[in-house]
Parts: sequence; structure tokens; C-alpha cells
Amino acid sequence: MSPKRPTQTSNLFAAAGLERDAPRPLPDRLRPRALGDVVGQDHILGPDGALTRMLATRTLGSLVFWGPPGTGKTTVARLLADATELHFEQISAVFSGVADLKKVFDAARARREMGTGTLLFVDEVHRFNKAQQDSFLPVMEDGTVVLVGATTENPSFELNAALLSRARVLVFQSLDAAAIEQLFANAERVEGRALPLDAEARAVLVRMADGDGRASLTLAEEVWRSAREGEIFNAAQLQEILQRRAPIYDKSADGHYNLISALHKSVRGSDLDAALYYLCRMFDAGEDPLFLARRVVRMAVEDIGLADPQALVICNAAKDAYDFLGSPEGELAIAQAVIYLATAPKSNAAYTAYKAAMRAAKQGGSLLPPKHILNAPTGLMKSEGYGGGYQYDHDTPEGFSGQEYFPDALGHQIFYDPPDRGFEREIRKRLDYWAKLRAMKDL
Repeated sequence: MSPKRPTQTSNLFAAAGLERDAPRPLPDRLRPRALGDVVGQDHILGPDGALTRMLATRTLGSLVFWGPPGTGKTTVARLLADATELHFEQISAVFSGVADLKKVFDAARARREMGTGTLLFVDEVHRFNKAQQDSFLPVMEDGTVVLVGATTENPSFELNAALLSRARVLVFQSLDAAAIEQLFANAERVEGRALPLDAEARAVLVRMADGDGRASLTLAEEVWRSAREGEIFNAAQLQEILQRRAPIYDKSADGHYNLISALHKSVRGSDLDAALYYLCRMFDAGEDPLFLARRVVRMAVEDIGLADPQALVICNAAKDAYDFLGSPEGELAIAQAVIYLATAPKSNAAYTAYKAAMRAAKQGGSLLPPKHILNAPTGLMKSEGYGGGYQYDHDTPEGFSGQEYFPDALGHQIFYDPPDRGFEREIRKRLDYWAKLRAMKDL
């Protein structure tokens, strides 16, 4: 094949001595070239970090990187391949299917036969279905690839147990203010000029980045594009220019936990107005509404419980309504659930009972149930007393036999103590009635 003839345009560029490549964005120009250049992940890349220890042995197992966008997952994977002399191969679960995976695996096998290993980086690995995730298992087990998967979702819920058992999960953290400031300083050094911001505006720009390193550099680049000669922006001008307001708090830091704690305690304290205030502050800060919906469900089972059995139903319905409507319309459903919880009768009796039962279960985990409540599917088991003396509750006049169900060595226990309010008042009546029948039976 004859070489491609240069176009007239390319000749003009060459004659002028100009670069033909398009200008590279600032985040790309500042991409770390060594693992030591990565900021904000000292817990895994510092002197005692998990990856640092791994690299000291010159061995690398399959990994799952879990963390928010812009925290360096892709960059670290690429640098790991360089540090371990592995061929770097990258695919995205959004654009790849089984056929694409097969090609990647075949290429890795061929590469392995030539003495070169492959680090396969899979972006958004949680988007692969179960069958696709299972296809990684053989090539992980035989060493054809070292898998490094990246996900923004909780791997415990989104990845197969079989895949997780073969990989180590490393958590990437949102960048704190100091890390973002370090990125800005690096950008200023590369650009050879300071960001045209006063102190307050610079602090606002840090908050606008919201823990995302890539976003922070993109915002810095936009500030430089917008500034005229000698112009210095204040905070109000910055937000006007970028058409983006700073979040009320960093969702990965104390503000996030402080506000969700304030919301939870306001609901528990039956102050619906305070609860709505904190809910709206979190909506306004850009909090994930589904995170809030999950927390509201938790409040229903922890602080209302069976005092109002409809509380859990209402909260699950609010989550479904948000799924159906999206933002901002669906946020009203979550607000309605918060109002319902704040005005509902409160009880932590079910929550307390669960914790007490869990403690007892851990202490007496090896105790056998009493034989009379066990089935006897074989003659030997029947001769050993399995099922002997069992009373079928429906055959009793009250529908309650009062027989013992706890292990003999443990004796009868009481974990659940419902208060005399809400629907639990009715539950209390039933329990007292059954306790009376049990006491009469024991006489």
C-alpha cells in the first residue's frame, strides 16, 4: 500500500511549524506520570498504603477500585501496569459485550505466550451483567489477566460474590480541600500564572470541585479562559461566570454526616419542620435523593418500627415514586415520607429487640433447638425424640400452645418489649395475653 499523501492543510501546518495535535485539556496535561504524583489517596498509595505494600513484592492481584468520579481510579490502574511491566488494556462496560471480552481475552492469552502479562482495566465494571462478570473468572484464575475493575457503586451489591472473592476491593476517597488545593498549585505551575481569584473565590472553587480532581482542573481551566487581563474574580463573580454554585457541603466530609444526623434526630424527635429544613438543605446541596430515600427507610425501621407498620410501606413507596418521577418532582415524595415519619408514634422496640437477639445468637450459636419442635423425617430421628410431644398450635382452643421453643440450655428469653403507644399498644395486649396463657400452663 502506498503511503498516504499529505493533505494541503497538513503541508500548511508543517510549513508554519505548528503542532497538528489539538490542544490538550488541563486534566490530561496534569495526569500523574508516577504513582507518587497521585494526590488524595495516601491511604492506599502512601508509605504504608495497600498498593505500596503490594508493589514492594513486585506482585499484583486482581483489584476492584471503588470510589467517586475524578479520584484517580483510571490513572492509578494505568500507572500500576507501568510499575509491574504489564500490558495495559482498557475497556468500558458501557460499550463492551461478550464478543468484545472474548477478543480481549484471546489477545491476552497470545500476549502471555510471548511472555507479557496483561492488566485489564474495566471501567464501570458494575454495569456488566452476571453472565458477563462470570466470564472473567477463568482468566483471573489462570493468570491470563490481572483484572482491575473500577466502580462508583458498592461492589457488595453490584458485583458477583464469585468475582469479589477473587479480587481485593480498594476504596478511593473524594479529594479533600488540601488535595484540591494541591491540584490548583500544580495547574498554576504548569500554566505559569496564578488563578485570577481572591481568597474567598478560591475557597468557593475548591467547594465547587466537590471532591472531584478532574472537575477541579476543568473548572480552573474555565476560570483562566474567562478572565480578562488583570481581572481578579470574587466569589459572586466566579459563580456567575461558571454558572455553577458551590455545594453547601462536601458530601464525603463532615457536613454530609452532620446534616443526615440532624435530619435523623429531627425525625426521631418528632420535629417535622426541622426535619424538612435539613432534608431541603441536602437536596439543595446536590445530595443523591436515593441516598436520602434509603436513610428515610432506615428511620422507619429504627425509630418508628411497629408503632406504625405503615411507616415502612410509605417510605418504600416514596423511594419507588422517586424512581418513577426522578428529580425534582420525585423529591416531594421523599419529603412526604419525612413528614409522615416525623409525625408518627415513635418506638425503637423492634430495633432494640433485634440487637438483643443478635447478641444472644452470637453467644449461643451452637445451641440446638429443643427436639420436640424438630421434624423427624427418619425412623432413627424419631427414636431419638425428634418431634416428640410437639403440639400443633392450631389444634388448641386459643390457637396458642405455650410450648417452649428456645434451646433447653438457654431457657425462655424476652427481647421485644413494645411500648404502650401506637399500633404497638395492640401488640402489647397480645403478648400480655399469651404470657398469661403460658403462665397458666406452667402452673
